[in-house]
Amino acid sequence: ASHVVVSLVKNYPNYLIINLDKLDYCASLKNLETVSEKENYKFIQGDICEPDFIKQLFETEKIDIVLHFAAQTHVDLSFWHALEFTYVNVYGTNVLVAAAHEANVEKFVYVSTDEVYGGSTDEEFDESSPKRPTNPYASSKAAAECFVQSYWERYQFPVVITRSSNVYGPHQYPEKVIPKFISLLQQNRKCCIHGSGLQRRNFLYATDVVEAFLTVLKEGKPGEIYNIGTNFEMSIAQLAKELIHLIKKTSSESEMEHWMDYVKDRPTNDLRYPMSSEKMHSLGWRPKVPWKEGIKKTIEWYKENFHNWKNVEKALEPFPVTEPFAQLSGP
Repeated sequence: ASHVVVSLVKNYPNYLIINLDKLDYCASLKNLETVSEKENYKFIQGDICEPDFIKQLFETEKIDIVLHFAAQTHVDLSFWHALEFTYVNVYGTNVLVAAAHEANVEKFVYVSTDEVYGGSTDEEFDESSPKRPTNPYASSKAAAECFVQSYWERYQFPVVITRSSNVYGPHQYPEKVIPKFISLLQQNRKCCIHGSGLQRRNFLYATDVVEAFLTVLKEGKPGEIYNIGTNFEMSIAQLAKELIHLIKKTSSESEMEHWMDYVKDRPTNDLRYPMSSEKMHSLGWRPKVPWKEGIKKTIEWYKENFHNWKNVEKALEPFPVTEPFAQLSGP
């Protein structure tokens, strides 16, 4: 989301870009330093789960377009905090889409995930494929999609849903696999691999995803869903080996194995999320950044910026140790 904000601020000087963020454990305003002083940029700290605050925000700011990225997204953490994920991802989305509808927003883009499809070893998912989520995070995103879609069905409110492959690049909190492995290796620690490491993921570089969102803003049709995917796919074990090769400068199998530490798997771990992005291609978007270029830039960035977050060391544990959520109080 920070990459999208930076791009919008720089490329659309006549638009006021408002960045609303709760500043949870995984947020860093350092990601927005390049635009923080720009006249067409405004930062507001706030929570999408507070209806009165959100309603007031829409009343005072005269918002035309909403890009809804806000979510709890860490799959491992969702097994421990399923209720909080439901609260933020489903209830928070409901609050936001209701307020946006009331304010007659021109376009509401809901940023979802390929994980709503569930795993598949062979079948390629398109936008009409059924949702079969297998973890609490994906389930909460799928449920939120249903709420967003219902505003199109009921009111013809112009919503668009996107489902993206794994995004990587600068600015990402190091609980996610690529920055986690990079940071561990840069600190002379081993990559912690869940289970067999044979799970495969599709990786998209951040600037390619920015281009996809700009395309959806201009060309995306109300009521439609768009897969933002890539054919580039790699197993987690292979990913570790690539990063070991680049950071530790070795091609020896035995030396690579030395830097890999296999730990127990998460409760469910989908093998693949193969996804067709023909619909996005028909709008004129395709990923451009090759893996070699994207991963090199990412490795360089983490050398300098690992400490952009507070208590970031916690992110490098094999399993979540953070307690980022406040207790939810009952009625």
